[in-house]
Amino acid sequence: MPPCSQRMMSGKIRCAHLLCKHAKSRNPESRRTGESTKEIPVEDAHKELQKFIDEFKGLEGQKLVDAFCAAAQKRSDCGSYKSGGDLGNFTRGMMQKAFEDAAFALEVGQMSGIVDSDSGSHLILRIA
Repeated sequence: MPPCSQRMMSGKIRCAHLLCKHAKSRNPESRRTGESTKEIPVEDAHKELQKFIDEFKGLEGQKLVDAFCAAAQKRSDCGSYKSGGDLGNFTRGMMQKAFEDAAFALEVGQMSGIVDSDSGSHLILRIA
C-alpha cells in the first residue's frame, strides 16, 4: 500500500504523524538518525513543530498530505518516517491515550496542533 494514501479499512482511522522526540520521551532516541534526544528540551521540540504548523498553513487536501508526509520523511523521529509518517489503520486502544484522543478528534484531512505523549511531541494528520 503506498504511503499516505487515503485508503481506509472499515472501523479504523488512518493517520500520519511527525514525531519530535525530546528529553522526556520514554525512549529518547531518534529512529531516523539513531541519535539520542536526551539533551533536547520539550520546548525545542514544540518550537520545531510550530515551524511545521506555520509551513502547512493554507494547505489542504492532497497538497497538505503531500507536504506533511514529505516533512515527516525528512524529520520524524519515529520509524514511520520511512513511509512519510504513515501509521496505517488503527482503532481505539492501539495507540497511547493522548495520541489516540487527538487522532480520533480529527476529521479526515485535518491536522492536529502539538500533541504530547510518552513518545514525544507530535503533529497528527488524519488521512482516512
